Amino acid sequence: MSDEINTNGMYYPYFLEHAKFPFTVEERKCITSTVTKLKVMKPYRDHPGMLLGKIQSGKTKTFIAIMALGFDNDFEVVVVFTKGTKALATQTERRINDEFKSFIKDDELDVYDVMKLPESFTKWELKKKIVIVCKKQKDNFAKLIKLFKNENYGFDSKRILIIDDEADYASIGYKKNKEKELEANLAAQELDKLRKLNDQISFLQVTATPYSLYLQPENIEVQGNIFRPIRPAFTELVPVNDGYIGSDFYFENDDDPDTVGHHLHCEISKKELFALKKEDRRRFKLEDALTSNSILGIRSTVINFIVGGAIRQLQDEHSNDKLRKLSCLVHTEVAKTSHTWQKTVVEKIHRELKKSADGDKQVFQQLIDISYKDLSKTVSLNGNYLPSIVSVTDRIKYILKDEMLMIASVNSEQQVEDMLDDSGQLKLRAPLNIFIGGNILDRGITINNLTGFYYGRSPKQFQQDTVLQHCRMFGYRPSEDLAVTRFYTEANIKKAMKAMHDSDVALRKQFESNKDQGVVFIQGTASGVVRPCSPNKIILSNTTTLKPYKRLLPVGFQTKSKHETNLITAKIDECLNANFSAKQLEEPFLINKYLALEIIELAKSAIQMEEKEGYTFDWKAMKDAILYMCGDKQEMWCLLLKNRNNKRLAGEGSHTKYVATPDTAKTEGRKARENAHDVPMLALFRQNGEKSEDGKGWCGAPFFWPLVYASGNVKTTIYTNESNAYS
Repeated sequence: MSDEINTNGMYYPYFLEHAKFPFTVEERKCITSTVTKLKVMKPYRDHPGMLLGKIQSGKTKTFIAIMALGFDNDFEVVVVFTKGTKALATQTERRINDEFKSFIKDDELDVYDVMKLPESFTKWELKKKIVIVCKKQKDNFAKLIKLFKNENYGFDSKRILIIDDEADYASIGYKKNKEKELEANLAAQELDKLRKLNDQISFLQVTATPYSLYLQPENIEVQGNIFRPIRPAFTELVPVNDGYIGSDFYFENDDDPDTVGHHLHCEISKKELFALKKEDRRRFKLEDALTSNSILGIRSTVINFIVGGAIRQLQDEHSNDKLRKLSCLVHTEVAKTSHTWQKTVVEKIHRELKKSADGDKQVFQQLIDISYKDLSKTVSLNGNYLPSIVSVTDRIKYILKDEMLMIASVNSEQQVEDMLDDSGQLKLRAPLNIFIGGNILDRGITINNLTGFYYGRSPKQFQQDTVLQHCRMFGYRPSEDLAVTRFYTEANIKKAMKAMHDSDVALRKQFESNKDQGVVFIQGTASGVVRPCSPNKIILSNTTTLKPYKRLLPVGFQTKSKHETNLITAKIDECLNANFSAKQLEEPFLINKYLALEIIELAKSAIQMEEKEGYTFDWKAMKDAILYMCGDKQEMWCLLLKNRNNKRLAGEGSHTKYVATPDTAKTEGRKARENAHDVPMLALFRQNGEKSEDGKGWCGAPFFWPLVYASGNVKTTIYTNESNAYS
């Protein structure tokens, strides 16, 4: 077999010429480079390759193109492993059939579901190129291994490419059995068996969340046997262009009110999520669907989705574009009974809104006005055409009258399979589509044109790969859609997702640079020591990521009683005045790091996090970060800001948020960049803490709001507490 890559064969040029979405120069380089490494470097068995993309970034499109180029370069069989759901396997099979339909028609290639293989193969059939789609399930693996062991067919000697889609899902991982011995997950064991059957197998892992793959140990002994880990031997990045919207859009600058991303987040309460688990008239009465504060978030989700849909339809007409179908996803529970109840609630909101449009016009117009006011902020901020409120109201009435909104519960594999279109994506039957479901709507299932996302999955332990893959609002999105998009979630979930984003950015930089000095993993211990930590012990949603000048501060709190807070603030004032002159306190000054930690501890004692609403803060992480960044240096920078009047809460309705910016990038952020190069800076915002008539203010006593700016030269670091690591 020649080591040269043929890019002018039968499959690849045809594939590029007839692709629905043209391949960029960067994408073609990624494809040829991957096939070159699979063929020339021979990453067989122990050393698979990695195709690393971002969520909804075109990974499937890319690996199918890799299949086409592989067929032109001596690969005879491709096995595609999918997540263990029938719906995703069907989606993948349909997509591959569609892409290679010309070759299937000409009897050059066949595509099979491993569970639907023919009883036997003829020699003529075995001369074709073969694609086998296999779910990561026991019976699927058994049938595939049986096929490979059949000496009459010669699969044990064919040149085979294994593509493990969503490779972090089920393909790796270890657990302790009843005897407390370590054993590999089923899929990992079966993949290992398969890799041992043929010396001509090349193995390509495909994922957007590769952390469990990269963070595996080099070798691991499983029940006395050396098990081959499948850490990647090389990584190819799926290129993304400017049209891709990922976690950075939602979480990088979400505190900046001048960005569209800031306004996309709408907070929902834990009480509301409980009200949506099952019918309970003590929590919520169905007849109050348009007025009850118990379901403010889900009502806002439905109405904003309809109003946003009306705006988009009028924008399409304004620019003479084809009507764009939109979708909304409600994803909070795995229980089908909850989906049934949620569908009942959403349908009731829809019916009552329709009734009020014909009857109680005051309630109808009030709801539309609130939504229009909210969405118009981001439409204007984005520079898009904004139809008038009159035009939007008329269009909403038309949408409701013409039944342009479809509400569907999707909670079984069969339902999903029946709802897939020819390309394997969830079919949008109406101009506006609301899907309600659980696990079946997570990773892999593509939902186009998502502008509403109500997310409430809050497991005991957030898993980086699972939670990020639930984010179906990532992908290639037009800016007009983003301007009417709203993402509803509970505060603690958003915090975990933001932590995951920070970890994702840090780890991805490591993968991209492939340098030894990538991410530093550290762990704070109960004894107060900060020490290096094995990366495969990290639970990424429970981490604090440090990078140059990153801000660490508590958000979502109230101060203690006026009397207690006054005493604490007086102690901090006394501490500062005893150690520094009035002139020193006017500008950034150096402070002993242990004195800074004492002040932080005092400031903490006046602050009560709103834990019932999902707001927590890792004070230990803040203090450990200071010790880590200072190292052997005894002093760090400090900045005192007096007479501050930051609000506690801002916004209205579901957009009411705890203020997260006592600082500004232009003032305090600039001072941090000017001074905190080698050590961090502690900014102390002395708030006046005034009450407000609406009850949204503070407790009426001054207090210190601490914020730590990371040092400018800190290496990207992922920190976890000892209690937040795997044992």
